Amino acid sequence: MAVAFDEMKGPGGEPRPAYEELSRWLADTPPEALAHRREEAEMLFRRIGITFAVYGDAEAQERLIPFDVIPRILSGTEWARMELGLKQRVRAINMFLRDIYHGRDILRADIIPHDLIFQNPVFRPEMNGQAVPHDVYVHIAGIDLVRVDDEDFYVLEDNARTPSGVSYMLENREVMMRLFPDLFARHRIAPVERYPDELLTALRSVAPAHSSSEPTVALMTPGIYNSAYYEHSFLADKLGIELVEGRDLIVKNDEVFMRTTEGLKRVDVIYRRVDDDFLDPLTFRPDSALGVPGLMSAYRAGNVTLANAVGTGIADDKAVYSYMPEIVKFYLGEEPILKNVPTWRCREPADLAYVLDHLGELVVKEVHGSGGYGMLIGPAATKATIEAFRDKLKREPEGFIAQPTLALSTCPTCTEAGLAPRHVDLRPFVLTGCDRVTIVPGGLTRVALKEGSLVVNSSQGGGTKDTWILDE
Repeated sequence: MAVAFDEMKGPGGEPRPAYEELSRWLADTPPEALAHRREEAEMLFRRIGITFAVYGDAEAQERLIPFDVIPRILSGTEWARMELGLKQRVRAINMFLRDIYHGRDILRADIIPHDLIFQNPVFRPEMNGQAVPHDVYVHIAGIDLVRVDDEDFYVLEDNARTPSGVSYMLENREVMMRLFPDLFARHRIAPVERYPDELLTALRSVAPAHSSSEPTVALMTPGIYNSAYYEHSFLADKLGIELVEGRDLIVKNDEVFMRTTEGLKRVDVIYRRVDDDFLDPLTFRPDSALGVPGLMSAYRAGNVTLANAVGTGIADDKAVYSYMPEIVKFYLGEEPILKNVPTWRCREPADLAYVLDHLGELVVKEVHGSGGYGMLIGPAATKATIEAFRDKLKREPEGFIAQPTLALSTCPTCTEAGLAPRHVDLRPFVLTGCDRVTIVPGGLTRVALKEGSLVVNSSQGGGTKDTWILDE
């Protein structure tokens, strides 16, 4: 595997411009002072109660996502290009979803195979011909980016259903400002605090046309046992909106109401963190206790906006991801600003043959997998694991894609043994309202804390960092 690009040090070992000030500060800061701040940060996160659960883990309730106190820094120029690329990509994703559920021009143009859409378990035939306000399907997108050199950021995957992690972006910044005011004072850093305001503005802007001038927005959670429940309650609080479960909502005459102490109150927009399958037992899974009976009929009648829309999972699919460069060109007539990682589609015989011959060198992913599960990292896998994956691929090749093992860039990270480089990725959050796309500068940097590991997911032992975009 190629040597990873070090985001702090240039090829000659000198700090890159964005990191010059941090480098000087680190040189002046004794290791024991850093270790002390690291303990303080952990104490703060425990006090805040910012935990997440891993399903099937006996200690699920008490898991903290480890936080690294060394910020990741990007220049304003790097961010400006990334921002353009993210906006372009999310515009194309929204146009693609509208097309898939309406005219299907892209299928008629033979750019994407029909079966990849219609036989896909996350395609929702219930959305065929369904109008959604302002043609916005993905109101909140989390686009995962990785870096391999000085120039290029690659999109690793698109999260178009219920992307999580934004609470960590906001809390990380708050903790850094509290613990490192001296380091902050040396930089001009673009703020992230306006994210809740931007999100609420975007959600209100896509309310049904006949809503009041102050549409009522609610955040719908599966409840306290969900792994991201902390984030749901955190965001509802920051947005100043009600946090509701399915049982708090009722549908009457194709309108959605929430139960309040003062009686029923009409809801115009639901920011839902509940998967499609569980939203409405009358339309999807009849055994769902998390949903609202009749919610889809209110949605079809145009009386409520669901963010994100039902059926957006098709844009999360990792096989559909491999067509994103063509999707951008087809709908926008533009070259993609952000590159895709080269991808082999195991559903295609020639690609499958290549992947089977090179399993020890590649990363193989389930097309519907998430959280770092169901994945093979060839160079780090045992022979037995590789052979087990070989059997899986032969049995159901359409369930997998493969990619080269990228040398993800590294950032300095505070470890037990002192500062050391660790691999990182970045998830910026892209908000789409009725008339504009906005991105708070930065996002959630996830870091693989184990030496040599490329897996940054919190469920697999990864941590997070504050991401600083220099305000130039």
